[in-house]
Amino acid sequence: MGSTATGQAHARVAGLLATGLADLTHDVGVLDAGGLWFVVGTFEGRWTCARFDRVDRSPPPPSTATWPSVPGSAWSSSLTRAEYVRAVGEVRRLIADGEVYQVNLCRVLSTPLAASADLDGLDARLSSGNPAPYAARLHLPEAGIDLVSASPELFLRRREEVLSSSPIKGTGRIAEDLTGKDVAENVMIVDLVRNDLGRVCQTGSVTVEDVLSVQAYPGLVHLVSTVRGRLAPGTSWAEILDATFPPGSVSGAPKSSALRTIRGLEPTTRGPYCGAIGWVDADRRHAELAVGIRTFWRQHDRLHFGTGAGITWGSDAGREWQETELKAARLLGLASEEGAR
Repeated sequence: MGSTATGQAHARVAGLLATGLADLTHDVGVLDAGGLWFVVGTFEGRWTCARFDRVDRSPPPPSTATWPSVPGSAWSSSLTRAEYVRAVGEVRRLIADGEVYQVNLCRVLSTPLAASADLDGLDARLSSGNPAPYAARLHLPEAGIDLVSASPELFLRRREEVLSSSPIKGTGRIAEDLTGKDVAENVMIVDLVRNDLGRVCQTGSVTVEDVLSVQAYPGLVHLVSTVRGRLAPGTSWAEILDATFPPGSVSGAPKSSALRTIRGLEPTTRGPYCGAIGWVDADRRHAELAVGIRTFWRQHDRLHFGTGAGITWGSDAGREWQETELKAARLLGLASEEGAR
């Protein structure tokens, strides 16, 4: 990626480096028509699919772009600690009233960013300081997309007719930090994902595997379970996404009630955060889409980063705020002056 010119559309996903933008569309119907597509879906449901003329399947070289190291003190939050605590209380009230069972409550952090700042430099810093299984870099100026992601979470994997999802619910610094609340939350969201996949998979084919697996990532651990099913014949990508999006782990249960609650409590849209980022090979019917967490994105003259926590009746508001801090700390450190040391 060292030779990629600033401003030129490119993508680095799954060890692939794609350059030379050929097609750009917001119609997910192309994902059934053929070709290799790089995909971004915002949490609000706007999809962008890009196809490139050149795809280098050898590991791309590290970027030579520099990163300006935004000061850690420059970040502001869409919700203050007091506002977040009050929002947790409101979610618990809705749970008590039977309106919802779980809501993923998020806040968006932002900081000024110079126009000359190249997110390729931030991508290189994250790749070395916070390697992630679904790391991605997409720069699509024609669509207003400029992001870098260090996502650890699989939203959807497709291998021909087999569809799987591995929701993350439960976070701690070490395994001993995980609680009964984390386990209950994971089980609740796994059930939601089972229902989502069941809408497009053959009856009786949906199974749950690797239940409550503890997986370690830089600076924290997560509880992860995997749900898998066999797609019904003739199922389109539009139908798959309509059934499963947005991801259950970053919305809540029941999903429709959780989304309504999120719209009422969060003061800003999430954009690519908590959406989907990845690739779809329409010819092979293979795909990997990550949940857009641990993601930085540029919007005009600001850099954004989202963080959140799942709220249940058993939630302690202070602990949930601390979870949002834990999820953000390492990546913000890499993006800020601390990450340069």
